[in-house]
Amino acid sequence: MALLQYSGVKISALAGAVPANCITNYDYTANFPAKDVKDIVDRTGIKERRFAPAGMTASDLCFAAAEKLLVDNNIKREEIDVLLFVSQTPDYRMPATSVVLQNRLGLSKQTAAFDINLGCSAFIYALSAAYAYATQPNIRKVLVLDGETRSRVYHPKDRSTAFLFGDAGVAALIEKDPRVGTSYFSLNSDGSRAELIKIDAGGYRNPSTADTLKEKVIDEHGNIRTDEHGHMNGPDVFNFVLREIPKDLKRLQAFANKELSELDYYLFHQANDFMNSYLAKKLKLAPEKTPSSIAKFGNTSSVSIPITMVDQLQGQLSGSKNLLLCGFGVGMSWASAIIPTLDCKISELVELELRNDAL
Repeated sequence: MALLQYSGVKISALAGAVPANCITNYDYTANFPAKDVKDIVDRTGIKERRFAPAGMTASDLCFAAAEKLLVDNNIKREEIDVLLFVSQTPDYRMPATSVVLQNRLGLSKQTAAFDINLGCSAFIYALSAAYAYATQPNIRKVLVLDGETRSRVYHPKDRSTAFLFGDAGVAALIEKDPRVGTSYFSLNSDGSRAELIKIDAGGYRNPSTADTLKEKVIDEHGNIRTDEHGHMNGPDVFNFVLREIPKDLKRLQAFANKELSELDYYLFHQANDFMNSYLAKKLKLAPEKTPSSIAKFGNTSSVSIPITMVDQLQGQLSGSKNLLLCGFGVGMSWASAIIPTLDCKISELVELELRNDAL
């Protein structure tokens, strides 16, 4: 059982970036009747999303967030000893995007850098790794960069996914602080459910061919996608979340010896407004302590928890706070954490226009 704990480590600063290009979901009617669109938007609660234009990548969003964080907090770049890049939409198959970002940000060549390819739970997984590194005596600061351009993963003619996903990037600074208490993590996986959210082709098991790139009608409803676009079994994912997440949170609170009611904020992966409301009600969590950003950004996969923090908790994490983080999705993989914060500084959200200086 992957239950982990770390003491004297905190998230000291957060910054986020989204594309300036804002999509209004009610107007996303090029491929579907307006009435169907309204029904879908009303049901999901996703009113707007941010789409990266051609030429803008997840690393561009993370770079903008990282620059904002470093400048706003007067961080010396030579103090960053570890860089973790979280994404399932990297710049290249090789090299690792983390190494590209190390150079682009002007970090030391002695910086450890690597990528984490996971999904909706990945920010919490990355935090657990960052906290582990930060406990080491020679590590000063760890930079977690989490970015996704999920708008490119799903086909715009597949109504089961076309209205859900958006793009964003976040930077989180992790460092020691002996005044901070203990953080608790629960990390989980179930590969027997890997088919629930998947892209069938384009990797090395099923490489790209002319056929995998062809549009195909994939069901009786006339939905269209290629084999290189994502698909999701929504009902089974919903049932998985309702079955596994409450059990995991009970394990976590027993491990931490804390009642959920003691915590200041509860931050869930922003996948579905109805699902999160159901979880909060089942767990008896106060609605005013459960911030949401899904109406503004949609599902940004692993970025959804930290972008919600940037969007909803700016100025709210001064002093000592205790947070619950809970992410779940593709894999299937899920993770939860109870973390204390102390004077966590959150920068203003960056709205990124396309530039021509990306690497």
